[in-house]
Amino acid sequence: MLIQWYPGHMHKASKEIKQTLHNVDIVIEVLDARIPFSSQNPMLVTLRGDKPCIKILSKSDLADPEITQQWQIYLEQEHNVKTLAVTVEHPEKIRQLSDLCHKILPDKALGGRLINTLIVGIPNVGKSTLINILAGRLIAKTGNEPAITKMQQRIAIGNGIVLLDTPGVLWPNLENKNTGYRLATTGAIKDTAINHEQIAYFAAEFLLQSYPESVKSRFQLEHLPDSEEALLKAIGKSRGCLRSGGQVDMDRVSKILLAELRAGTIGRMSFETPAVMELELIELEAIRAEKKAKKEAKNKKQKGLK
Repeated sequence: MLIQWYPGHMHKASKEIKQTLHNVDIVIEVLDARIPFSSQNPMLVTLRGDKPCIKILSKSDLADPEITQQWQIYLEQEHNVKTLAVTVEHPEKIRQLSDLCHKILPDKALGGRLINTLIVGIPNVGKSTLINILAGRLIAKTGNEPAITKMQQRIAIGNGIVLLDTPGVLWPNLENKNTGYRLATTGAIKDTAINHEQIAYFAAEFLLQSYPESVKSRFQLEHLPDSEEALLKAIGKSRGCLRSGGQVDMDRVSKILLAELRAGTIGRMSFETPAVMELELIELEAIRAEKKAKKEAKNKKQKGLK
């Protein structure tokens, strides 16, 4: 199942970004450190052209630190891209963003001219919290629910820097099914738009493959089950998620697992690595090529019938 979630204000925001970029000096893209690839917006790569880009890896305190370092190295291979891994637990590092902007554009800084930055990010990535820390006051609404910001805001944060904030924009079409699942697992997609049990199965499979000891320790399991369904049932029993007759309430345990994953109580973990995403991109290109071939064959057949 491909997860699709693209509210109307996101379509409007995409158009506004295109119109705004020519007045912007630097693009700041806020990514979730746990899913740097899935949480980026690919349209920015083509839209920003040669404009410098700072990729902020937010929630880095929830991500696997070794994998975050891998992502920083990987992302900075792209032309004119710098990265900064941050967490709200250490606001002083977030404030380094101002100095980084001046280092990237030293001529503007020396000339006393304003540096106009466009800050973008998918829903629930921590963009509004980051803006409030940079501004030193409550500017943007924050919350654990995605899609809080609904319109553009122009915010002066001092030191000659102006932020142009936009609503969180998801990809208009999530072709890679794993991307949709990762976004849902980390909370970027509204809970009302997902099937908790389905997402929890994906998360449980990931935990068994990548962080088995963390899940075993957190839920005090003597033995690790050999399937995602068995894992969910074992967690349900350990947390008392039982219905009459001793059956595990799968919806309830699914919500518990997702809540603990998102809060980081199971441990610091990253849901994708640069190597994994390279493989998935190859698979995606093959799927696209197959779809294109089928479409062309269908068109030829229809023309032949006319």
